[in-house]
Amino acid sequence: MDDDAPLPEPSKLTLTKERWAREGRLPNRIQTRPNPERLPPGQHAVTDWPVLDLGDTPEIAHNEWRLEIIGAVFQPAIWNWEQLMQQPKSAARTDIHCVTSWSRYDNEWEGISTLDLIDAVRPYGNANFVVLHSYDGYTTNLTVDDFMAEGAMLVYSWNGMPLTREHGGPARLVVPHLYFWKSAKWIKKIEFRTKDSPGFWEVRGYHNRGDPWNEERYS
Repeated sequence: MDDDAPLPEPSKLTLTKERWAREGRLPNRIQTRPNPERLPPGQHAVTDWPVLDLGDTPEIAHNEWRLEIIGAVFQPAIWNWEQLMQQPKSAARTDIHCVTSWSRYDNEWEGISTLDLIDAVRPYGNANFVVLHSYDGYTTNLTVDDFMAEGAMLVYSWNGMPLTREHGGPARLVVPHLYFWKSAKWIKKIEFRTKDSPGFWEVRGYHNRGDPWNEERYS
């Protein structure tokens, strides 16, 4: 949309990931998965939290932060930080899985469940898709079913501390059952749609859904 930030010049990592998608490059196969009920195929567990972005790390002060929730909804909203803090609070512990092959267990989140967000804006019955817009110009798409899945949240706290700028603070989405590129950082706008609209990585060869258990890395 017209008021979205322009995308930065592609970083070396971004260009490399585009090439991986064109080539259908898979990570080195792990011979044994020590925890197969938690570790999807092709993943390895890490204890740090790698930082990945498009090469830009926007800095948004709490008093300047706004979230638009628009599109095919009965009650569109624009929340400032104070209004965000007035929404029902939720907490969850989830694992996260990045398409670049790392997974991190037991992340403690605090924020707003997407179910409560949906209750606040009341999407139309035919609003089957969501497009997430970020302050750095990034976009990604989800079905409403994935957006409202168990554990999906708009978060502002990780492991008991405010979410840092490098990891998407002040607030980001977390959709733990999909690859983490679907969990948009620096969230600015949530747009409910009646038709699908692929986002930044989806138009560059990444899978439209991104289920790690089915290794839906590329289209």
